[in-house]
Amino acid sequence: MKNAFAIVTLSALMATHAMAQTPTAPTDTPAGAPAATPATAADAKPETTPKAAADAGLPNVNLSSDLLYKLTKAELEFKSGQWQGPYVTMMMAAQQTRDPRLARRASEMALAAKQGGEALAAIRLWRELAPDSDEATQFFLGFVVLTDRIEEAEPIFAQRLASAPPGSRGVALFQMQQILARANDKLYAYSMLVRLSQPYLDMFEAHLVLAQGALSIGERQRAIDEANKALQMKPASDLAALTLAQVSGEPEAASKVLAAFLDKNPNSIEVRSAYARLLVEQKQLTAGRDQFLLLLKTQPDNAAALYALGIITLQLDDTKGAEQYFKRFLAVLDKSADDTRDPSKALMILSQIAETRNDTAGAIAWLDKVDNRESPGYFDARLRRAQLIARNGDLDAARKALTEIEVDDPASQGQVLLVDAQLLRDAGYTQSAFTVLGSAVTRFPDNPELLYDYALLAERLDHTDVMEASLRRVMALAPDNQHAYNALGYSFAERGVRLPEAYALIEKALQMAPDDPFIMDSMGWVQFRMGNVPAAEEALRRAYALRADPEIAVHLGEVLWQKGEKAEAQKLWRDAQGKDPKNEALKSTLARLNVSL
Repeated sequence: MKNAFAIVTLSALMATHAMAQTPTAPTDTPAGAPAATPATAADAKPETTPKAAADAGLPNVNLSSDLLYKLTKAELEFKSGQWQGPYVTMMMAAQQTRDPRLARRASEMALAAKQGGEALAAIRLWRELAPDSDEATQFFLGFVVLTDRIEEAEPIFAQRLASAPPGSRGVALFQMQQILARANDKLYAYSMLVRLSQPYLDMFEAHLVLAQGALSIGERQRAIDEANKALQMKPASDLAALTLAQVSGEPEAASKVLAAFLDKNPNSIEVRSAYARLLVEQKQLTAGRDQFLLLLKTQPDNAAALYALGIITLQLDDTKGAEQYFKRFLAVLDKSADDTRDPSKALMILSQIAETRNDTAGAIAWLDKVDNRESPGYFDARLRRAQLIARNGDLDAARKALTEIEVDDPASQGQVLLVDAQLLRDAGYTQSAFTVLGSAVTRFPDNPELLYDYALLAERLDHTDVMEASLRRVMALAPDNQHAYNALGYSFAERGVRLPEAYALIEKALQMAPDDPFIMDSMGWVQFRMGNVPAAEEALRRAYALRADPEIAVHLGEVLWQKGEKAEAQKLWRDAQGKDPKNEALKSTLARLNVSL
């Protein structure tokens, strides 16, 4: 579909079923490593007891000291960056011992080394040594499909479908479609899917996979026809309804499919959930909320519905209602020990809601609950917590909290230093903030964010040479960073120096971000400095229409003041003063022009 609306797709729905049945084939190209965990020397050696080996279908191999030495040496060499010698050792050992685990390990080595031909040879040997291994077959199928040897997969798929018990054949069909979906030649893959599905057209699953295949080659009408056949065979099937919605095209068409299905099957949790998400994607927030509320009537502890309702209610500007949904969401997670959802986003939203009430202590308390270091939101929560502690008036405690954040990667370390400098700057310790950033850019000279903030503080302290050098370094590191061009151009314009160069820098920034009101403001200001008053007014009015920022109002007001439109200029300045009474640009402008409001 053109719009990536949130519908449960066929592959997503089947994932929990298919993965439980068989191991996953490699999903990456041959250049990537397989999903299986690489074996160590201990894993690779055939240490199974004779009886266990016989029970597992493995050969009874005598692990001689010579074989153990070769396997261990191969593993050590592989870990040191070599692949060819270890691969040959594993292949020879697999052929001599007839142990499929060694062939498997050889395939892993070849895949990790991005050697497609050698990987395929090892996987073939693995299948030869373990003909009943579904895992080996899955690897083989995935590999030949990804490497344009797709024709080799057809007889294997046909045999697997024919030998599958009737109760498992549907899953086998879905697995086949998932693997073929990765093929580069979509048309050939679809033709194979059609041929292999022919004996099973009395199964609704066959029509579902044909619908997916037709969609993959752009045959939307055929996809719709196949999905309709599946739904006719099983009118109460959530999976058929969701597939029909997926292949229908535009969100409006999908909405009609899901709504019609729910009229006949009002208790369908999966379809109602998909319908609710689709409505939200279409910006029909109230209708989406109503669908999630219906879900809660039948499933009061549906965590996904509670979280979605929290987000929707927040978008509808009902912070109190959103707060209750997020609290219920967290309570459900607390009751469900096996629920792996990450609560950090909900906790951070609750913290933000507390902030809107000026409840800084409450906001910090919510962030304190983001205590799982493995959580994706942990780092951001720690940074925000330090900022709130500083806002609460305890700068020393805030800076101490930053030192307690344990991070290893340079980008995160730089972010901590950036926030530390921001805390100092906001507290009025500009020179200390400048010192912190100076040390930071010495440690991380290629960090554009640190360099940019360092440049802004350098200008504030009249170190214009440091400012210019830092911004030019940002431009070299990140040529598409429009803010660096704009900042340097604005600095020249504000000081009334190198105005043609200032204009060129700001013009370049505006080309990168033509709708940025602050860059428009810079363009208006440099035009004013160059004496182009009409062009300056036009640019500044456009900027102010997009964003009624006090800084833009100050500049537009001065242009109007010079034109003699003093009443309008004073009105703009009064509005700016109301929004930001401490604005330094406004104060200096009024003082320079000897204006009182």
